[in-house]
Amino acid sequence: MSKKRMIGLSLFSSAGVAELNLSKHINFVLANELLPIRGMVHEFWHPNAEMICGDITHDEIKKSLIEKSINKEVDFVLATPPCQGVSLIGKNKRNDQFLKDQRNFLIFHALEVIDAINPNVIVIENVDRFAKMFFPYNDGMYSIEDILHMKYDGVYQISCKVYNAAEYGVPQARRRLIIVMHKEGYMFDEPQKAKKQVTVEEAIGHLPSLESGQSSNIKHHQARVHTQDHILYMQHTPTGKSAFQNEVNFPRKKDGTKITGYPYTYKRIDWDRPAPTITMRSDAISSTHTVHPGRLLSNGLYSDARVLTLRELFILSSINPDIDLPEFASDNQIRHIVGEAVPPLLMESICKNIKKIE
Repeated sequence: MSKKRMIGLSLFSSAGVAELNLSKHINFVLANELLPIRGMVHEFWHPNAEMICGDITHDEIKKSLIEKSINKEVDFVLATPPCQGVSLIGKNKRNDQFLKDQRNFLIFHALEVIDAINPNVIVIENVDRFAKMFFPYNDGMYSIEDILHMKYDGVYQISCKVYNAAEYGVPQARRRLIIVMHKEGYMFDEPQKAKKQVTVEEAIGHLPSLESGQSSNIKHHQARVHTQDHILYMQHTPTGKSAFQNEVNFPRKKDGTKITGYPYTYKRIDWDRPAPTITMRSDAISSTHTVHPGRLLSNGLYSDARVLTLRELFILSSINPDIDLPEFASDNQIRHIVGEAVPPLLMESICKNIKKIE
């Protein structure tokens, strides 16, 4: 097996979280991202990769990506198109709604680039529901797996599988569809699952307790400031429970009546299992599964009435908790980036098993 690194292009790269653990295996020299702030963070974290910030659906951006990929001899493409169009948290629940969201067709623009540069290896990542969607193609409606087989059978070997990050050492349950395509002369071995899943307790239980607005001397371990009513709700909410389950201190309107909400909002996560899927809105107690597990105090209240700190989010997402952050990116912008990203440890588990046969 050759130890020479493949030369990589990252499409829909966001800030490059997926690539954080891949430098031993792939030399990413080029990336494309639509949003300037994320492109800037990508440049901060991946200074050796040229960033083309712009819309891949625009001909001039696509042409530039193709020309630069050919000039740089790219032989590996990582494509992680936006998933909000198919996410269960988003608005699109049915296939007819899915077809109205143009974000769901960005994969075809990636395939245009792939066809033009003819790489040896391609990795496509998205939410698991992406595998169940049907696209108009040729004379009918087909899944992305069917389309890839129709287009590339005989050129690429194709593996299409849903992976749960928690089964590969990430202390977070996050299901992602990952498609690996490689030409003859390369091989892909399925990654081995971890013998044991990492719990929230094992991952972040050692960090000091913090209340709203408090700081520590540990990098990225500072608590966000919350409103007094939100703090009160969560002080009375046990580990693993939602404040909606409280008999007295539940989320309420200004007139005192109970707010209508989902049972996984205003919710503390559990200590004894991997964290639930982290979303873009990890800044808000009222969002999904965002609140620290907390510990029962002697006064009957629960500690850590707050959302997770950035350090805790990084650890639960398998991101180096000591990673440097650019001053131009806000706390919320970093949280949005982390909430959309595939955990780098999962991506590493896949990509390190793609090898050239000598």
